[in-house]
Amino acid sequence: MHIQSSAPTRIDLAGGTLDIWPLYLFHEGAQTLNAAISIRAHARVDTRHDGGVALRSLDTGRAIEVPRWEDLDVNGDLPLLARLVRFFRAGNITLTTESQSPAGAGLAGSSALTIATCAALARWRGTEYRQSDLLRIAMNVEAQTIAVPTGMQDYRPALFGGIAAIELRVDGVHRVGLDVDPEELEQRVVLAYTGEPRNSGTNNWDIMKRHLDGDRAVFDLFERIRDTAAAMREALERGDWARTGRLIADEWDNRRRLSPGVTTPVIDDLIARAGRAGAVAAKVCGAGGGGCLFCFGEPANRDAIRAALAAGGARILEFHVDLEGLRVG
Repeated sequence: MHIQSSAPTRIDLAGGTLDIWPLYLFHEGAQTLNAAISIRAHARVDTRHDGGVALRSLDTGRAIEVPRWEDLDVNGDLPLLARLVRFFRAGNITLTTESQSPAGAGLAGSSALTIATCAALARWRGTEYRQSDLLRIAMNVEAQTIAVPTGMQDYRPALFGGIAAIELRVDGVHRVGLDVDPEELEQRVVLAYTGEPRNSGTNNWDIMKRHLDGDRAVFDLFERIRDTAAAMREALERGDWARTGRLIADEWDNRRRLSPGVTTPVIDDLIARAGRAGAVAAKVCGAGGGGCLFCFGEPANRDAIRAALAAGGARILEFHVDLEGLRVG
């Protein structure tokens, strides 16, 4: 028997980092905006006949094999996969994974991989989880693996796909699909990998600690980021692309002031190149410090923006907005 699954990654448009508990509780009306994209994470579970467990990560080239699932070392190679297999008590399997997202891209590739792997292992076990329960398992196991808090937004694009607002409220986290033409958004976005893997745990934890320690400057920046996300949601649903571009620029201006590590000289150079080619806005995906950058501009300037980023050493990533979300079969 074999089970295959895949889940999309995402571009975060606005409101990121506020989705880490408990930060959003201090900013009433907090929300994040994101779009699931067709750069997917894949998992496959194949039944073995010797009782052992093999883990294979095709994109990293790592593999381990143990006689029993209990022998998996959650602090060794492939710790996320090891923790997931141990949680599901999945023996007698080969688990093979592959992520289409570059390492450290800031596209929530690890979250998409966790959702895809959880779904494949649950199906192999014959266990039906509610989507909310599958999401909670994925989020908690990833937090155990990276040893810092995880955000609330990244697992929902992987599960549901589409363009959405993630409302962060006292009574819970709620996904609201947005009425946005996906092709109109795609035509205005160029996604590029800067070649500098980022460490989201470091940036987010530093910013979160400063916020919880009472840093007023950080608090005020998050207030502006919250307000920008609310305004961008309205602009997106109205199809006001000019205002959307201005708000992306505002979001990046406030985000880069959260910490010196959010941007780098390479990122600044690429943004400047894109601006000269016609981009009206740009921001780093995820926590910053490297990874992927997306640039926003009119469709007529898209090719020029792509060429400018490539000339600056970035790798252009092809994508479309993914409306499907998790697939399991």
